Amino acid sequence: MAAATPSPTPPNSLKRIVAASLIGTTIEWYDFFLYGSAAALVFNKLFFPESDPLVGTLLSFLTYAVGFAARPLGALVFGHYGDRLGRKKLLVLSLLLMGGATFAIGLLPTHATIGSAAPVLLTVLRLVQGFALGGEWGGAVLLVSEHGDSKRRGFWASWPQTGAPAGQLLATGVLSALTALLSDAAFASWGWRIPFLLSGVLVIVGLWIRLSVDESPVFKAALAAAEERKATAGQVEKMPLVAVLRHHWRDVLIAMGARMAENISYYVITAFILVYATTQVGLSKQTALNAVLIGSAVHFAVIPLWGALSDRLGRRPVYLIGAVGVGAWMFPFFTLIDRGTFGSLLLAVTVGLVLHGAMYAPQAAFFSEMFATRMRYSGASIGAQFSSVAAGAPAPLIATALLADHGTSTPISLYVIAAALLTVVAIVCARETRDSDLGDVAERAPEDSRVRADA
Repeated sequence: MAAATPSPTPPNSLKRIVAASLIGTTIEWYDFFLYGSAAALVFNKLFFPESDPLVGTLLSFLTYAVGFAARPLGALVFGHYGDRLGRKKLLVLSLLLMGGATFAIGLLPTHATIGSAAPVLLTVLRLVQGFALGGEWGGAVLLVSEHGDSKRRGFWASWPQTGAPAGQLLATGVLSALTALLSDAAFASWGWRIPFLLSGVLVIVGLWIRLSVDESPVFKAALAAAEERKATAGQVEKMPLVAVLRHHWRDVLIAMGARMAENISYYVITAFILVYATTQVGLSKQTALNAVLIGSAVHFAVIPLWGALSDRLGRRPVYLIGAVGVGAWMFPFFTLIDRGTFGSLLLAVTVGLVLHGAMYAPQAAFFSEMFATRMRYSGASIGAQFSSVAAGAPAPLIATALLADHGTSTPISLYVIAAALLTVVAIVCARETRDSDLGDVAERAPEDSRVRADA
């Protein structure tokens, strides 16, 4: 028997759910992005001091990329248990893991104190960060998507997405303030630890808020229906991963392709730019951080607007605007930075992040609407996080290597343009999901998916 589709969550309750997801994702992304900024600014000297500056930066970004390598494992583990036990429990666990690892980085001895053990310990903690973030994103966006209705799902589900620029804003803001207040020697000696240790306070706040929200009504209805089928007909559900690969393999591939331009462009614009602006153009660290800081504030503001537009136009058209726009912006992006002024750098970063927002905003609702409820956490997480290994993980590393080999931004622009083309192909192949009823998808998808069970 099919379970009835749950009623939409009342607006006031939905706002509390959105706030809980937003604050949690902000803390998680603060922790993750803080590492990326520190990798670009100080980790090359503190943990890889025997290398020349550019090689040290490459090694630093390599440990940065390791965090992405752990994200698919986090997606598999958190996705499996999130589809079996619920979204809320796993979101609490992801926050604890991420916050604990970040706090521990703030206490970590450097190479000068314990030698080669320092980068090893740094890498282990980065793996824990990546594992936690691999499970965080899917649960946070699903919790909001499954509480709302189809009419404004793009808008409401885009708010957890603002956790990324909010986390970037917070991480960059703290680092910017410290670099402004402290000398280079003081910042390298102890100042860099402060933002990592602040994570402990943020996690306590995030846990208090997350523990106060209810489980997704769509998930509870799907769980009840599954238990009823098991009791009346003896039907036992397959593992979520098996079900996803059987019924939604095409959607997983589309999600992975959709992430290529979004992920690569973001880390080029916000992480690699700190290297390019300081080493290639000669701007100060403070100038580069301030540009990313202001650009992230604008990014935060436009994401809900793009999300609302996806409710009117559809997920695919808005996503295509972002993918095509980011690809077209890359050559002007570096041309503006090469002028060497704060205004041109700010314009380059801000426009790039606005265009990125057109992909990132509808992504939460888009990916949620692709998958059935009892495999939605797994499907959305696998599609999003497995692509990050090929996209966001190596993006700063590849961009830095291209700069070192060619001494020009041209191959970096072509790299991002190629990613944009892949994303355009993926979105063109996708179906429009704007009017999907997530409760209906929960009952329909196992029998009426793109790959039938009896095929």
